[in-house]
Amino acid sequence: MTSRQGPIKVLIADDHPVVRQGLRTFLGIQDDIDVVGEAEDGTSAVTLAESLKPDIVLMDLKMPGADGLTALTELRARGVTARVLVLTSVTERGHVLPAVQAGAAGYLYKDVDPAALVQAIRAVHDGHVLFAPDAAEAMLRDGTAGGAGADDRGLAALTEREREVLVHIARGRSNREIARALVVSEKTVKTHVSNLLMKLGVQDRTQAALYAVRHGVGTSGAAGDTGGTTARG
Repeated sequence: MTSRQGPIKVLIADDHPVVRQGLRTFLGIQDDIDVVGEAEDGTSAVTLAESLKPDIVLMDLKMPGADGLTALTELRARGVTARVLVLTSVTERGHVLPAVQAGAAGYLYKDVDPAALVQAIRAVHDGHVLFAPDAAEAMLRDGTAGGAGADDRGLAALTEREREVLVHIARGRSNREIARALVVSEKTVKTHVSNLLMKLGVQDRTQAALYAVRHGVGTSGAAGDTGGTTARG
């Protein structure tokens, strides 16, 4: 787990004032969380994320004007480093994979237990990717439908050691932990990570972890206390 410097700064993006107020009130009593702002649509979410520099954006998907998916895409385009945890009442499973592809590091539904939401915020802040069980199933289904051949070729291109490193990434281990497990230097692990990212055609460790989830690589039994499926990015 990553050491934290001060509280986790959270931006809430939701078009319902009562939802924003409820989240602010509940999260505000957590010692390690600071709600730094509220946005009522995707456009203001992007603007506030740039100015307030939160660690986490709690993003609703269905908002007037620019929706959550548009905001996710714009955040990535502008290089905003905040990790986005989707918190939505939209139950259509077809929304999960597009949100992940646009940069979401987690996907939960609004019926999540409040204590589990707090745990999810901490987990995503610590570098994990986290999904409600239904969302994880949807991503696995949609992520392996069509185009699977190209993905399989990427996986087949990995060396045995690169595949081992991918397994460790999927299990939430840092470069230091991987180096210790494989009895190699951190520099060697970084080289393997760079090579496997290139071969898989993904941009970062989070996407590599998602790739591993989609392909069932090293993720058996990977579940957090939130009741969701997790992997560390």
